[in-house]
Amino acid sequence: MTTALRRLRNYIDGEFRDAADGRTTEVVNPATGEPYATAPLSGAADVDAAMAAAEAAFPAWRDLIPAERQKVLLKIADRFEERAEELIAAESENCGKPIALVRSEEIPPMVDQIRFFAGAARMLEGRSAGEYMDGFTSIIRREPVGVCAQVAPWNYPMMMAVWKFAPALAAGNTVVIKPSDTTPASTVLIAEIIGGVLDELGHSRGVFNVICGDRETGRLMVEHKVPAMASITGSVRAGMQVAESASKDLKRVHLELGGKAPVVVFEDTDIAKAVEDIATAGYFNAGQDCTAATRVLVQESIHDEFVAALAKAASETKTGAIDDEDVLYGPLNNANQLAQVKGFIERLPAHAKIEAGGEQVGEKGYFFAPTVVSGLKQDDEIVQNEVFGPVITVQSFADEKQAVQWANGVEYALASSVWTKDHARAMRMSKALDFGCVWINTHIPLVAEMPHGGFKKSGYGKDLSAYGFDDYTRIKHVMTSLDG
Repeated sequence: MTTALRRLRNYIDGEFRDAADGRTTEVVNPATGEPYATAPLSGAADVDAAMAAAEAAFPAWRDLIPAERQKVLLKIADRFEERAEELIAAESENCGKPIALVRSEEIPPMVDQIRFFAGAARMLEGRSAGEYMDGFTSIIRREPVGVCAQVAPWNYPMMMAVWKFAPALAAGNTVVIKPSDTTPASTVLIAEIIGGVLDELGHSRGVFNVICGDRETGRLMVEHKVPAMASITGSVRAGMQVAESASKDLKRVHLELGGKAPVVVFEDTDIAKAVEDIATAGYFNAGQDCTAATRVLVQESIHDEFVAALAKAASETKTGAIDDEDVLYGPLNNANQLAQVKGFIERLPAHAKIEAGGEQVGEKGYFFAPTVVSGLKQDDEIVQNEVFGPVITVQSFADEKQAVQWANGVEYALASSVWTKDHARAMRMSKALDFGCVWINTHIPLVAEMPHGGFKKSGYGKDLSAYGFDDYTRIKHVMTSLDG
């Protein structure tokens, strides 16, 4: 007996629709490797329709007083809480994530982030007026940029959708968002929730639109004449393509791309605590996190002890199905990602040593064992490039100068951490590390009030915080004569 696949649909101007030409793709549950749904493979006609809806809805949404937009966002947050179990189920099937972890680690921060930006909506002001030329007063207006074309990734499809739509809507923009072709289910459910709130409060449902599709769909969105801004969370390659496409008509671009976070562990560190925290931050979400603690640099005097402890922690870390007990992470997202992680392990140089893991787990789904690799050199492929899997590499450094050189010696610059009891050293390192975030004696906590974003090939622009809110606004100077 064959189970019928669920049918996901685009959400355009308040209506669920198939792709105009009827094309679909299969959506696979990574925990089983089997398809469970179909989603539209949207083309130019679908992008045109979504952009037209967002463009038509923009003037009225822009002109709302901020308190009204705040009401919408607060109501959306309430609905997320009320329908949390539906969102959890959709995301677990989307990504194969353990249900308990989605419930505890994703729903609460998502709701909090929406409420944060609901508050930010009422802080949409420019600097105070002033006279800088005799007989004239200048004021600054901060305004929404317009329609935003947004592309979310597959590692946190639900939360990254929040990071995109919440500041954009709060600032008065309208949105067309595309989830990854491998993880559309939770974003389609979000569309239902947001559309219901907009309808309930008497606003155009064209304020928020979802179109499903592949890389080509994303390109059509970014190159479309309507959006004033393109925002993507994804790979460096995808970000570079978006920047190139957006340059054709000088769209504003917001890029949150890859990472290769250094975790610098000095000899005075509490090894047991550091290992416990680093293992969690490295293996959480199967290491599919741009800030994951997967590149560890350990001072040589404690290297062997640290590696032994980390390998033991890896061997005690569990991966498994969505309803398994005591599971830290689920499968890799898709077959291509599993092949990529395997490839890094298969291509390890002779001087590298696998201390734990290094193999696929089970015959069903895309599970990979918690892995530790030691003996690596700075120019090794696995040190320089993002694995995006549950693989922690370890290098040994001699002193602070070498630690800084190696930590900064990659093309990514999103996040980093320093582990030491020496406050002065921690402050020196936080200045020297060329990354958008530096954690001290911790790794991976995020809060809505603080910015998330990197430098170099990790992209530009900030998510979360007032800085992320600012990214979705533009600045206008208004000067008036005082002569009447």
